[in-house]
Amino acid sequence: MNAEVREATTENDFAKCSEVLRTLRPFISEESYPEAIRKTLADNRRLIFIEENGKGVSALVFEWGYNLFRGKYIYIDDLSTLPETRGKGYASVLLDWVIDFAKKNGFDQVHLDSGVNEGRWDAHRLYLKKKFNVTSLHFAMKLK
Repeated sequence: MNAEVREATTENDFAKCSEVLRTLRPFISEESYPEAIRKTLADNRRLIFIEENGKGVSALVFEWGYNLFRGKYIYIDDLSTLPETRGKGYASVLLDWVIDFAKKNGFDQVHLDSGVNEGRWDAHRLYLKKKFNVTSLHFAMKLK
């Protein structure tokens, strides 16, 4: 696999990742995406991606922090690959990049949550293959 991982740092990079991130988060419209990604990345997050023919085909957003439970950690917020480019190993390459980044920078843990439905089973197999463990149930309450 010869996919180059790039960090999105410019408006052009952010635009390249719009379709792939909105595939995972379809409630974000094309019109609201630029503001949503700027707000997301302003809050201690980074966006990395793999590009084909000038378009982001796989993207990952992650953040980092420290807390009593996890120590120094990375949390993967979003990982998405366009349906037509799935099966090429791009998500695996992005996960490897984050894991390597975490090891090189002295992080204690890497975390992610994944929805539980049939459409996510391939993702779950990938996470287990990468040695992620199912360690808890995640509870949430929507207020709006």
